[in-house]
Amino acid sequence: QVHLVESGGGLVQAGGSLRLSCAASGRTFNSYDIGWFRQAPGKGREFVGVVRWSDASTYYAGSVKGRFTISRDYAKNTVYLQMNSLEPEDTAVYYCAARTSALLLPVRLWVSEGHYEFWGQGTQVTVSS
Repeated sequence: QVHLVESGGGLVQAGGSLRLSCAASGRTFNSYDIGWFRQAPGKGREFVGVVRWSDASTYYAGSVKGRFTISRDYAKNTVYLQMNSLEPEDTAVYYCAARTSALLLPVRLWVSEGHYEFWGQGTQVTVSS
């Protein structure tokens, strides 16, 4: 069992930046892929990006590629989502999620919420225009 806790959300003006954190308790992120999703009001949950803990390979949704970056900190057992050039359309609750890595398959396959076993509680990001 992996318990995930997101933090770092808040209110920011368009063009600004935020960094979200996803910390794990219960066990380390070893052998997991960690994904970020978001859900805007009245919409379904949308894939943002994913990182494989073991080799740091990443994959991003087209809507955030070049603006968002996922990184990891071994010592803190934490994954980060750095969000730059934020737009009002980025307003959503952001979730991190974890799935057991399938090391022979690329992370770009894991873009649906059904692929993930464990979820955090979410953190609100609001971008004002």
